Amino acid sequence: MTERVRPATVYALVTVLGLAAFLYPFWLPTGSFAAQAHGGDAPMWAAVIGALVVVALALEVRRGTMNGAMIAVLAVLSAIAGLLRLVELPGNNAGIFFMVILAGVAFGPRFGLLLGITAMVTSAFITGGLGPWLPFQMLGLGWLGAGAGFVGRVTERLDPRIEVVTIAAYGWIGGFLYGALLNLWSWPFLRGEGATLWRPGLGFAGTIEHYWSYYFATSLAWDAAGALFNALLILATGLALLPTLRRFAHRLEPAVAFS
Repeated sequence: MTERVRPATVYALVTVLGLAAFLYPFWLPTGSFAAQAHGGDAPMWAAVIGALVVVALALEVRRGTMNGAMIAVLAVLSAIAGLLRLVELPGNNAGIFFMVILAGVAFGPRFGLLLGITAMVTSAFITGGLGPWLPFQMLGLGWLGAGAGFVGRVTERLDPRIEVVTIAAYGWIGGFLYGALLNLWSWPFLRGEGATLWRPGLGFAGTIEHYWSYYFATSLAWDAAGALFNALLILATGLALLPTLRRFAHRLEPAVAFS
């Protein structure tokens, strides 16, 4: 029981700390806001998330649910997804997203979470996208990959064409959710007055109303393009890539022999 709980605890801790990283600015008094959003604490969040990923991998290996070959596949897919971000596509550079989603469907939620985090780190070094936004991109893509893993558990028994369409729908929705989530890394720090900015004392309903106005004005069209290309890339490659990834996943599953 202890061996089973520990990795799950680490993954839950990633989620809890990630939510804390996104939401804690909403409880800060106005005078505590830095001039640059997360300029001081982003390295800490990145270090904590990276350390938890290492701990999760170590516990998975110790538990026997991951082996060296699985970690090698994780590294290769992280590099491929990171390189795909170099392909200029409208919206949110959908090249990295469709690969993480398909791999998450094939390998499961835990693998999808780890792949999303490591792929975003890889792409940041490749593209020079290092900055206070990086830990939040890591969390957003990791959660997108984990969600794809749960979708894969539901769709694996469907007809392949129906499954790919379902995953494409998830990719389309995920494009909007990722964009809406990522805005929160900087939105609470924007200062000023108006119906699109947050300020202490708005309350929950007021915060949602102001955020929707901000999202509609600044991000909706951009995220719509990214969501569309997420879905199109999954539709174009899913029937070929998904069975291949699933074959690797089944072959690399650690086997236990009872004597």
